[in-house]
Amino acid sequence: MQVIESFPWRNPRWHPLKLEASSPFRAGDDSPSFSVNLDPSSDKYGWWNDWGAKEKRWRAGPPEKLIAFLRDITEEEALELIHGGGRDGPGEYILTIRLPQDSARKRYKPIDPTLYNSQPSEYLSGRGITTEIQALLGTGYNPRYQAVTFPWKDPSGIAMNVKYRSTRDKIFWYARGGAPVRTMIYGIDVIYAQRIKRVLIVESETDALYAWSCGVPAVAVGGSAFTEDKANLLRRSPVEELLLGADNDTAGQALREQITQKMRGYCALYDVEIPPYAKDMNDVKEAETVRKICEEARLVGPIIAL
Repeated sequence: MQVIESFPWRNPRWHPLKLEASSPFRAGDDSPSFSVNLDPSSDKYGWWNDWGAKEKRWRAGPPEKLIAFLRDITEEEALELIHGGGRDGPGEYILTIRLPQDSARKRYKPIDPTLYNSQPSEYLSGRGITTEIQALLGTGYNPRYQAVTFPWKDPSGIAMNVKYRSTRDKIFWYARGGAPVRTMIYGIDVIYAQRIKRVLIVESETDALYAWSCGVPAVAVGGSAFTEDKANLLRRSPVEELLLGADNDTAGQALREQITQKMRGYCALYDVEIPPYAKDMNDVKEAETVRKICEEARLVGPIIAL
């Protein structure tokens, strides 16, 4: 149960066959009102309940819905991991469930623009992200879903998935049937279109948007895993200098190492030192500081001449 055990639960109560904790979906839940079934013999193994949820669809659900949230991936990707079919980090997952296998690689269709067309988001503006940058990346607030929308596009600019982030709580989800985020990089379309050669790579969409707002072109991995698919997108891109700006924590350091390992020799790599007071790039409160730490990034991996 590695993923469940390693998640930083608030107010956890570990029982032999159940976990009780504060809800990961609601920041204000100070008493354990959330539980996960840890009984391997149960038909509901891995299912969860959140008694304090306001929306019915977030009161209970299958393991893939929880895992998708904890790992910032789509539910389809979570199902693959639960089944044991994850390509990046085999054996790191939590459950073993028998699922039908589809031998053919699924082809994904572009996302309907009505699923992400948005107006400027006050929530993002409050986090230092300008309306111009929201428009550049095609993000904003969608009243239909009462959520901020982050379209994930391929290098040609076609949206293949959309991430929704509630402005009322910590809940986020992806468009049903969208392409796996493990195969994409947020913002890569702008890098290709503008032929940008020096780029900051961060974890979250908001970190990337904030960096752009500070004058630093950026892309986001989306989570803390840098897959081979993501690496190939950057290898084929115009990027010649890649600035490593992952979060200021253990997971962020691991991500920096993954990126370094996969991108060494393809472009020059620079390590961005986020100030100790900040957890991530969006916590660096002044645009001037963001630009300065990116300009002063330390070279850790030059391009290897072949």
